[in-house]
Amino acid sequence: MNNKVLVNLVVPVLEESYDVFIPINRKVGNVIELLSKLVSDLSGGYFVANEKNSLYSGDSGDMYAIDILIINTDIRNGSKIILM
Repeated sequence: MNNKVLVNLVVPVLEESYDVFIPINRKVGNVIELLSKLVSDLSGGYFVANEKNSLYSGDSGDMYAIDILIINTDIRNGSKIILM
């Protein structure tokens, strides 16, 4: 699984966190779409997937730019990321 990283995804609106694999060769914007749909399905539609969803670093709180590849961010195995 060299093309994926295992991260801890925190969703504050649900007060939940999930351990998920994300692909490192995709842009952050694409990963946000995938994660938003996943969380929406897991929450029974309580979490609304839309174009306003953003991904943040759990360590620094900085928002990730949507046009950068995951491999070019600080996201690594065990990273904590926040979906809002």
